[in-house]
Amino acid sequence: MLLGEANKLSVFHNCSDCHPELQLKSVCRNCRPLQDGSGANRETGSEIIDRCLDPCRSKSSLRGHFDQEIVVLCVRWYLSFKLSYRDLVAMMGERGIDLAHTTILRWVQHYTPEFEKRWKRYARPVGGSWRMDETYVRVKGEWMYLYRAVDKAGKTVDFSLSRKRDVNAAKAFLCKAMKGQRVPTKITLDAYAASHRAVADLKDAGELPKRVVLRSSKYLNNLIEQDHRRIKQRLRPMLGLKSFRTARVVIGGIELAERIKKGQFKIGKLGGSTATMPEIWRAALAA
Repeated sequence: MLLGEANKLSVFHNCSDCHPELQLKSVCRNCRPLQDGSGANRETGSEIIDRCLDPCRSKSSLRGHFDQEIVVLCVRWYLSFKLSYRDLVAMMGERGIDLAHTTILRWVQHYTPEFEKRWKRYARPVGGSWRMDETYVRVKGEWMYLYRAVDKAGKTVDFSLSRKRDVNAAKAFLCKAMKGQRVPTKITLDAYAASHRAVADLKDAGELPKRVVLRSSKYLNNLIEQDHRRIKQRLRPMLGLKSFRTARVVIGGIELAERIKKGQFKIGKLGGSTATMPEIWRAALAA
């Protein structure tokens, strides 16, 4: 279960014998003096949590002691806004939460793929007219190629990070996009020959219907070229990504945040238009 059940906070130290009635993997050391109590003298789960939360939250030398909402908040802000890990450390510090920037890094890497899976359940379908293009992303000092597509309304279709810009990379992206979305009726490309050949190969192999219209138009592809800015502006404060896997996870999270901003999810099932963003995220991840 993601970050534990909603009523099972992860602010506790390792102790498998403390408070078995809470069904927690571990319990704060502050609770140990009372673990032998019984009847009226024994604390309830909510009382234990209330007493332990504040002192545990401020101890950065301990691991696994942060509340679920703090983890989700840090990851959400990192993916949504132009913030570095150290910016988030400073922001959390002003709220009395002491943590290291490497802790937030691990949270982003560990939980972002799971967040994408949870949100995918509420995704709206995209249109059938796709604008496809690739842009450059620097990873560990080398240029990688980020394939992306949007529909004619600007809604994100999918993305794929590749070490090469060739026919196979374009085919891999199109196959990935079609698995997660409807089969397109039109695909608009730039003049790069490898992308055109990839579409032709997929048609010959029967993976793409012959009826799909392929066209090349710089004017129509301005939409996807402008949309690249959303991703590249967010990547700029990160000062470079350190590995291919890290880049793929972080870009996937940024794409998720941008799709939420574009209204590509059924928010009505997550609290409606009156719900705040924290409430919407809480509902999406609890499903």
